Amino acid sequence: MAILEEKKSFDASAANVRPFSESTPAYENASDVKEKVSVEVESTGEIEEEDLFAPLKMDASVVHEENPLTIRAVVTGIVLGCLVSASNLYLGLKTGFTFSANMFGAIFGYGIIKMMSKSGQVPIIGGAFGPQENSIIQAAATGAGGISGIFVAGIPAMYQLRAMGENATPQKDIGAIFTITLVCSFLGLFYVTPLRKFFVVQVARELKLIFPTPTAVALTIRSMHAGAAGSIEAMKKLKCLGLAFGAALAHRIGSYYAIGILYDWHVFTWIHIWSGYKSWALNIESWGWYFEWTPAFIGSGILIGLNPAISMFAGSFMAWGIIGPVLVHYGECIGTQSYPDDPHWDSLYNFFSLQNLGKVTPSPRYWLLWPGVMVMVCSSMAELLVQYKVIWFGLKSSWQQTCVSINDTLVARGKTNSFFSKQAAKVVRTGEEVEDPAKANEQVKHWHWIVGLIVSMVIAMIIFHFQWDMHPGLTILAAILAFLFSFLAIQIGAVTDSAPLTAASKASQLIFGGATRNSGFSIQHAQKINLAAGGLASGGADVANALVSDFRTGFLLGTPPLKQWIAQAIGTFVAVWLAPGLFVLFTKAYPCIYDPNFADTNCAFQIPSVSAWAAVARAVTDPTVKIPLSSGIFAIVMGVVSIIQVIVRHYYLVGERESWREWLPNWGAIALSWVIPAPVFANAALLGAIIAALWRKYSMRTWDLYGYALAAGMISGEGLGGVVGAILTLAGVDGSKYGSSIACPAGQC
Repeated sequence: MAILEEKKSFDASAANVRPFSESTPAYENASDVKEKVSVEVESTGEIEEEDLFAPLKMDASVVHEENPLTIRAVVTGIVLGCLVSASNLYLGLKTGFTFSANMFGAIFGYGIIKMMSKSGQVPIIGGAFGPQENSIIQAAATGAGGISGIFVAGIPAMYQLRAMGENATPQKDIGAIFTITLVCSFLGLFYVTPLRKFFVVQVARELKLIFPTPTAVALTIRSMHAGAAGSIEAMKKLKCLGLAFGAALAHRIGSYYAIGILYDWHVFTWIHIWSGYKSWALNIESWGWYFEWTPAFIGSGILIGLNPAISMFAGSFMAWGIIGPVLVHYGECIGTQSYPDDPHWDSLYNFFSLQNLGKVTPSPRYWLLWPGVMVMVCSSMAELLVQYKVIWFGLKSSWQQTCVSINDTLVARGKTNSFFSKQAAKVVRTGEEVEDPAKANEQVKHWHWIVGLIVSMVIAMIIFHFQWDMHPGLTILAAILAFLFSFLAIQIGAVTDSAPLTAASKASQLIFGGATRNSGFSIQHAQKINLAAGGLASGGADVANALVSDFRTGFLLGTPPLKQWIAQAIGTFVAVWLAPGLFVLFTKAYPCIYDPNFADTNCAFQIPSVSAWAAVARAVTDPTVKIPLSSGIFAIVMGVVSIIQVIVRHYYLVGERESWREWLPNWGAIALSWVIPAPVFANAALLGAIIAALWRKYSMRTWDLYGYALAAGMISGEGLGGVVGAILTLAGVDGSKYGSSIACPAGQC
């Protein structure tokens, strides 16, 4: 049976590129994946339903792959993952978003290896190419493109708070940064390995763990390998992705030399200039109302859909068009003049400062930061808790399966234990469970992850004790939290396509705030522990979630899990060295990322996640930093509203009323717009969402073919352009020296 075409019961090609850091909207297209997909059978032309809790049926032309773990696949995946890692660091520091490399690696990797395979039997390069090897590419890419999250949140927050020391710099601390990256990466990799069989095979059907994005990746890979027709469509996707990537890269590099023309359109500044420097327009300019031609965020808008994009824009308008100006008008918050000595620009203000907290009247950005963080935590935790049945069933099943495994091991050795035999007897085996398609020799051996976990844990305690001044007991607590958050993130992400990593990071910070309170630590020491432990917990959870997602893709394609595990481990090892190196590159080119002395300068990065992490760390460790009463009240009210909406959506808007869900605001997107200091990214995302909505309305066929590829190319192209920009800055040939700031406010963009 050959599969000719995926029907429109889901949108595989427009799957989610999952954001990592602070709470962001789930990409709606991937979440449309159902429990079954419709396929057309070549021999009969009939439509059949295919079960997505069992391995996919492959095209008849697909040959057996003896060893999909090839050098060409791993190397290609690592190269593509490195591109995504560089892109993630740039975009994460700028907006708080990071993107998974799975679909990018799957499509781009297909094109690269497909060309290699045409070289015949040339060693290493040539040979047949199938879907399992394609999944190895995306696994290696995911590993190499991961762990960027800690570099756009917790680690730069340490420097912003001077928790690393008064004169510390990332360049001086590169050794400690390498080691914390190593621990976060491999601790998550090892402790989540045994959860593959549990989440992907044993309880996926009972808990309806569809894993929307990984499933869409698997279906996309299958469609690209579905004979000649699939190959033609795959090359069209690849060409679109490549053109978008190149155009976005060239645009970002070129824009450094004419930023006010090619990138930032400060319309209200133009009005101010045209009026002879005597207009009201700078009042609006001061609140960040301009348009940025950012391919990455326009591409993000193409993916996320209208509801999250409109929610983000509405949140920005509420924050920077209503609440902020009202707070300043009534003296609750203040701004500072950007150019007090220039009569042409003395009415341009900065309302986004986070300096001298606890000593002066706060800025609107600080006031709005707390409602943003509160809504992020409340909405994601509420989503977590309404799935209590799923969580309880998962925990119960995990315990039962553990008992069964122990009992079976004892019985095999001719021994018995009354407790474990009794617990194992309680497990009802219905015969409907999906048999693991992976043979015993294709699975990760127990000793692999057990030894790795023990070694990683010992190394973690040593590293965190000597380099991060953290007691081994606190390191063990962080590792336990990482595992618990991983367990929850995988379950909820598999159902909703939005892993609650925000809740994980903030919960870990609050727990460690309590653990270090009244323990004799200095404020800086407590903040250092808070952020390091939070990074370990959330970073480990992120790596673990990515690995199980890849296991799901491999399960559907029949890829041996051991091969995938090795590919991702190799990619992760590369990321351990790559991500810190890129972080040092960016911080050397743009000191405002880590040095609080540059915080109020014209910085190229908004660092919203850094601000959120630093704010929580301050709140739980520094008694002099207070949350404004009005901000706290507003935060509580908005947090309660977001919780109520989750409850209403989950319990009331069901059945015939389920269609009303699409009209509910996305509180994660609203909260993000309150944390990002300026509405510029919401504007760009809304434009992208409108383009996608019109595109889908008038040409669904071309959207299915090109939609994701275009967006992925735009996102990754601008991200790599940001890396090139940092290199140009360090080389002294960037736009600040050879470019023009024409059409920018006061000549600065």
